[in-house]
Amino acid sequence: MPVTPTYPGVYIEEIPSGVRTIMGVATSITALIGRAVKGETNEPKSVMNYGEFTRLFGGLHVDFPMSYAVKDFFLNGGGQAVIVRLFKKGAKLAKATLTKGTLKFEAASEGGWANTLRIRVDSQVSQDVADTYGLAKTDLFNLTVYDTKTGESEVFLNLSVKESPARADRVLKARSSLLRVSTALGLNTSPTAVPAAHTKDAAAGKTIWTDPQCSTGVAPGDVADNGVALDKATYEGDKILKTGLYALDKVDIFNLLCIPADTRGGDTQKEVYQTALKYCVDKRAMLIVDPPAAWTKPDDITKTNFQALTDLGLSGTAARNAAIFFPRIVQADPLRKDQLDVFVPSGAIAGIFSRTDAARGVWKAGAGVDAAVSGIQSLAVSLTDEENGTLNPIAVNCLRTFPLVGSVVWGGRTMRGADVQADEYKYCCVRRLALYLEESVLRASKWIIFEPNDEPLWAQIRLNVGVFMHDLFRQGAFQGTNPRDAYFVKCDKETNPQSEIDKGIVNIVIGFAPLKPAEFVIIKIQQLAGQLKA
Repeated sequence: MPVTPTYPGVYIEEIPSGVRTIMGVATSITALIGRAVKGETNEPKSVMNYGEFTRLFGGLHVDFPMSYAVKDFFLNGGGQAVIVRLFKKGAKLAKATLTKGTLKFEAASEGGWANTLRIRVDSQVSQDVADTYGLAKTDLFNLTVYDTKTGESEVFLNLSVKESPARADRVLKARSSLLRVSTALGLNTSPTAVPAAHTKDAAAGKTIWTDPQCSTGVAPGDVADNGVALDKATYEGDKILKTGLYALDKVDIFNLLCIPADTRGGDTQKEVYQTALKYCVDKRAMLIVDPPAAWTKPDDITKTNFQALTDLGLSGTAARNAAIFFPRIVQADPLRKDQLDVFVPSGAIAGIFSRTDAARGVWKAGAGVDAAVSGIQSLAVSLTDEENGTLNPIAVNCLRTFPLVGSVVWGGRTMRGADVQADEYKYCCVRRLALYLEESVLRASKWIIFEPNDEPLWAQIRLNVGVFMHDLFRQGAFQGTNPRDAYFVKCDKETNPQSEIDKGIVNIVIGFAPLKPAEFVIIKIQQLAGQLKA
């Protein structure tokens, strides 16, 4: 603010520098969608490691391929995953229920995982707590919840069915990951009796969790199941309600999207992939596509004029935001005594992208001898150079196994990267760099809105965006030996004529020279003919 001098002396006036730092966004936050053992449905949860996934979503399950994809993601260097658990109700209850007196409980989330829960009520409560809340001591009870399968337990002391800070339904909703109160409690409902305490001591040869007099389990008619296979409607969900795929609207950002097949050895519906691709374009993210299970050899892809690839329906300019990898991977299944089975590769690919981003940057292709696929025994199909040569030109990225090197990602093209299409976003690393630039500049440019649209603003824009681009240039993100060859930022009278200013528009043009991966290395060898002199 300008200083108004009123007395003789020295005044200090702070002048804004006009510098607004642009921070680059994340590049490898991976969203995975599908069924899990437990956890909230249609609610994206960020997990930073596989242990956290196990705690929130129950870990591996033989019928849920997404759980294996999450394991592969972290095993291959993945940093942050966003999990969206989906559930489609089957013939039984969605949530297991337990009843103690007139008080009814239900599992915290859908699925058969809660069928092994047991509860125990006791009356060893605190008179001080009762006095604090204005309740009688007989209005309070203690509750212990125990999962007989996993050994997980929770203890809640001094609960009540009456209106108070200790009201059971509120306490469990806020603090329990296992149980909820399904009985309606509160001032305006019929009063619910405090559940009677269980017998204190277990019978000989039993524990409090095996003696029905000491705890209460799920009755045979109140058990739940794991639901049925997901259909297209469940995957796509509802945009307004933010369910299914659109649950990701609740997160700030994701960069990679994986939708593993819902059934073991099955495929993700092509309609789901098509909807997901459009969503990824809107969100400036990349879709990692798994190969269909029917692709057991290269000829399955190339025959009949590449009809199998065309049938996926992932084409047009939107295909710049998708990449497909072939074949599937073979690994030991710890839930089946380490028997070998075939799994989709998308989780592992996303982990490799994340690992490469952290080590080299988003502009480095997630492929090559350093892009090793960890945690697998082999590939479902062993490809030769010639077979690789038929798939690479049609933008099917291959996984290969080489002596000593092991299994690696050996392709880095988008699904718009077929040679015949000659698209400028042929390579995944180029497309992902462009998405990174778009999202970073977009988020950091909101300060421009409603600023006076004239040269001082344009100069500030050139300064701030230019600093961001120059920092990337110094990190090796662009081609060229000097900034002039690597990028430009243009915002002046030429990009903003008076007609645009009158419309309230400011135009910013950013250009960059991306690094292209060296797909083909050609070594030319010439024999010298005796060094003859003329």
